[in-house]
Amino acid sequence: MSNRMWGGRFAEGPDAIMEEINASIDYDRKLYRQDIEGSKAHVRMLAERNIVSGEDADKIAAGLDKVRAEIEADTFTFSRALEDIHMNVESRLAELIGPAAGRLHTARSRNDQVATDFRLWVRDTVDTLDGQLTELMLALATRAEQHAGDIMPGFTHLQSAQPVTFGHHLMAYVEMFARDRSRMRDARVRMNECPLGAAALAGTSFPIDRHMTAAALGFDRPSANSLDAVSDRDFAIEALAAASIAAMHLSRLAEEIVIWCSAQFGFVKLSDKFSTGSSIMPQKKNPDAAELVRAKTGRIYGGLTGLLVMMKGLPLTYSKDMQEDKEQAFDALSNLSLALAAMTGMVRDLTPDTKRMKKAAGSGYATATDLADWLVRVLGLPFREAHHVTGRIVALAVERGIELHKVPLADMQAVEPRITDEIFSVLSVDKSVRSRVSYGGTAPANVRKQARRWLNALKREAAKA
Repeated sequence: MSNRMWGGRFAEGPDAIMEEINASIDYDRKLYRQDIEGSKAHVRMLAERNIVSGEDADKIAAGLDKVRAEIEADTFTFSRALEDIHMNVESRLAELIGPAAGRLHTARSRNDQVATDFRLWVRDTVDTLDGQLTELMLALATRAEQHAGDIMPGFTHLQSAQPVTFGHHLMAYVEMFARDRSRMRDARVRMNECPLGAAALAGTSFPIDRHMTAAALGFDRPSANSLDAVSDRDFAIEALAAASIAAMHLSRLAEEIVIWCSAQFGFVKLSDKFSTGSSIMPQKKNPDAAELVRAKTGRIYGGLTGLLVMMKGLPLTYSKDMQEDKEQAFDALSNLSLALAAMTGMVRDLTPDTKRMKKAAGSGYATATDLADWLVRVLGLPFREAHHVTGRIVALAVERGIELHKVPLADMQAVEPRITDEIFSVLSVDKSVRSRVSYGGTAPANVRKQARRWLNALKREAAKA
């Protein structure tokens, strides 16, 4: 008896181990919508080009709709013996409509079919991620506007550096996620070419219209080279690269939330909605949502690395290795989506302790740069000399265990005689923050302006959508 899928070429069915390693239906069933839409576009084109009859095309389209309804109603029986989503759909279609189902695969191969399905799924997912990034940016910009004037420490090396505002800190992430969204959009432009009609690798002798199927599926154009069409996975790699950078930004913010929630910092609190407890320590309230966002970054990086390694040694065109492209992409992009949703929820949920942040901003001699700037601006010292003078005054404060603004004027004048009591006007964190008026600086007026600019732009986009 011949193999039920491969016809007369194979006299026997596959070994059980071969069937196990060869099957992809356990995960590529996720492509059922894209597979059915691709098939409907293909059969409409075949009818338009008189390659199949209009009657058969109508039967096939109606049958595909029934298959989709069964899958969505969870009444469809997936078979591992049929390997993948394409053969499962086609087999059920034959049961529903009879011999006409056999005409669906005219002028195409599973090679261009899966390339199309996968590209459609990645494109749909990128659109979803774009929307989620927009929601996160809105949440951050909204909180930034609310806290444009609330002072916190700015850090380098995780040491107090200069005072900034909480709003300014949040706006930094708006800029990061805006770049992530831009990368996703750029990737979408490049992926929006349709492989369908490239067939196995060389195109087809049937008089198909690839522009028609590309347009029906929302692509800008058909792919220009049949070899590239079936062997390209750049679209998934680029989406995963953009996802990895976005995940890195999410992880940085998650790490800061973990630090800020600690008793040692106490800058923010998360509600019970985004926290968990301990099975043994009743006092614990752990920022587990942030920790899990941080952890998922590794899975997303793994998806990118796995796909790059899988593709790096493959000659043109299709190799069975490429069956391993989908599972890791599904996992990575789905986890990015979950991480974005969790982070958006945390940003909306967190409650900053503005008094504690402001107190911390005044520690660690954070206004030392303001002192140096005053020496340059008022006394005309070269900055390197002002830096040296300031360092000596900071050393005095450290030696005495006092804050910079509590060093007596006489002691400062012992270091630089021309210092006047005007120096104390720049040593408060409030005045330090307000003085940073350069474009992109932390002055509250700047922060409010940037937050409103982003909020207005994001709301305009939403109104057009």
